[in-house]
Amino acid sequence: MRYKMTFSRGMFLSANVLFLVAISLACLMPIIHILALSFSTGTAASAGKVTLWPVEFTTAAYNNVFGKPEYLRAFGVSFERLILGTAISMFLTILTAYPLSKDERQFRLRTFYAWVFVFTILFSGGIIPWYLTAKSLGLIDTIWALVLPGALQVFNVILLLNFYRNLPKELEESARIDGAGHFAILWKIYVPLALPALATTGLFTMVWHWNSWFDGMILMNHPDKYPLQTFLQTIIIKLDFRFLQTQDAELISKLSDRTSKAAQIFVAAFPILIVYPFLQRFFIKGIVMGSVKE
Repeated sequence: MRYKMTFSRGMFLSANVLFLVAISLACLMPIIHILALSFSTGTAASAGKVTLWPVEFTTAAYNNVFGKPEYLRAFGVSFERLILGTAISMFLTILTAYPLSKDERQFRLRTFYAWVFVFTILFSGGIIPWYLTAKSLGLIDTIWALVLPGALQVFNVILLLNFYRNLPKELEESARIDGAGHFAILWKIYVPLALPALATTGLFTMVWHWNSWFDGMILMNHPDKYPLQTFLQTIIIKLDFRFLQTQDAELISKLSDRTSKAAQIFVAAFPILIVYPFLQRFFIKGIVMGSVKE
């Protein structure tokens, strides 16, 4: 349907564009400011001269960051968590959403199990039972403590099962006539057709694993096993002067606590900034189709 462009409609569209541009700039400016800080000298950052453009451009902060073994170790822990956590979570989400997408005739206790999962969104056992359960299973100070407790995210299950329910029933019926079982139908029909929803839930899972810091602080007793966000949380709250251990006097003169933290924060956010554009084309479609319930 095409609308006739009138003066009032043109003003409305222009106001919308200006509003969205303002919101986009408000979201981008903190990231740009952090990036500018990370490429500025310590004296310029401490004097408050840096806004949205580097002052006295230098890469000293990044040289310092990538020279820190503890930062690289935490980055490795987060990357391992991201790969394991996303793979396990997506596998469990796919398997859980499939039976819950059926109606009562195909899965008699479908409604009961669906409410069991919804109950876990509304109520949780609390931090102490969560910690004691992880400890009793021997997960403390292992990568599995960061992966298994949040392996099945109910919101993603609901999003995916609603997407499954919107797929044509004739596809499953024709596959059954050809002799396909549930696993064949799931992996050969449902999963390929659900790529937009899977990309969306996968992005949610990746962002959650990459940004999570609280579980690392609770379930890891040794700082050497902290994921990156937990490591960043400790250095942002506590003053970080460990870069002063370097023997390079020129590097020390160009650094400050603010520039070092800015570089570490931007490096931590960079992987998600790289991944998101490739999944963006699936994002809106997956959200819209997965949120509609028949």
